[in-house]
Amino acid sequence: MSVLYPPANPHGQTVLGRGIKHIGIGKYGSKPLPPELLAECHQALLDPTTHPLQRGAFVGALLAKGPTPEEQSLEAAIGKGAFAHPTFLINKLCPDLHPGLLPIATKLVRGHNLSVSEAEQLGDYLFGDDPCETFRGLAASIMRVRHETNDEYLGLMRATERTFTPGFRVNQTQSDRPLVQLAEPFDGAEHSYLITPLLANWFERRGYGALSIVGRSGGPKFTLNAHDLYMHLGCQFMQSRHELTEPLTKYGWVLDQKALSPALNCWVDRRQVLLKRPFLATLEKVLNPCGARVLITSVFHITYQMKMAELALMAGFDAAIVLKRGLEGSLAPSASRASGVLCAVRTEKGHLFFQNFDAERPDFATFRSETDPDILNPTAADNAALIRKFVAQQVSDDAEFDNRARYAFALLDRGMEWIEGQMKM
Repeated sequence: MSVLYPPANPHGQTVLGRGIKHIGIGKYGSKPLPPELLAECHQALLDPTTHPLQRGAFVGALLAKGPTPEEQSLEAAIGKGAFAHPTFLINKLCPDLHPGLLPIATKLVRGHNLSVSEAEQLGDYLFGDDPCETFRGLAASIMRVRHETNDEYLGLMRATERTFTPGFRVNQTQSDRPLVQLAEPFDGAEHSYLITPLLANWFERRGYGALSIVGRSGGPKFTLNAHDLYMHLGCQFMQSRHELTEPLTKYGWVLDQKALSPALNCWVDRRQVLLKRPFLATLEKVLNPCGARVLITSVFHITYQMKMAELALMAGFDAAIVLKRGLEGSLAPSASRASGVLCAVRTEKGHLFFQNFDAERPDFATFRSETDPDILNPTAADNAALIRKFVAQQVSDDAEFDNRARYAFALLDRGMEWIEGQMKM
């Protein structure tokens, strides 16, 4: 196996970068800044060369988690009383922010949730060309630490859809087959191989059209993702929904985020500066630019499984299968940890139904193992070789890889049987 060492992200080594990684974990998981880092962050906030996205992201994370008495001293770097007076803080931190955004900015700093229309207005700004990168970092960080609401996701989704290129916004070509969309975290994996193209192939053999949504990694992982893998498999990326009328390849259609929305692609660079995973890490997986009926996606944190299913139905999918605890959050199930799928469906009468199929069920017992593999620096070339051989022979040179693929097929088979029984496919 060849070895490829992932590039380091220099933004994580800055003072505020280290501060963001320390406090931007989540409201109940963040730790207070240690005294030495606290003093360094104070100086970084005063430094005019500090990256504005990191300045906003750091302050946003601090406010969302709530500053400790020691961290309260950072207020002096912005202005006395800034933490207690949101409008004053925004004017000092974001002097070039458009006045029309001030009510939304104030609401975010106060810890309030946004309405659908407010989130839509915020999304238009985030994806637009207006100045103030500091506020973009502030808003993304606040929502990420306190967790975005479904209303906020809906507004942001509507704003995102307006950024689609005409080939996906105007063109409404439909596939002859029911379309299934595959989407997992765009930052991919560092210690395991992906099986996404095998799942696309499996769905096609079942009579569906398969569409994989991919894109550049926004971090924090940069070793291997589905975008890299499909490139090494020689797949052509879609440029328009018109291509849904063309013959299927064995790995289905593949849509690169860059072709779907240049604005989303620009945010990949911002996310590498922000370090933590903002709303887009979730939203980009549930966008439905090609009118797919079923979403196949994944979450690592079990608490997000139901939210992903709800967002999928909100995005226009008729059904969704959400894998929990996939390897590194991917669509490859873990054979050693608690796993399973949550299935969701909206019937023709508009009724919503949900069903869990846990990995502890006896029919999945043969796939279980004591441990999962820990592969050192997996490469797209090696991963592609496994995919090609498995498709050709239904077996590769890696028994654990084969087991994971068959495990995923079994889980999806059970989930699709339930979905097909609930609705006409």
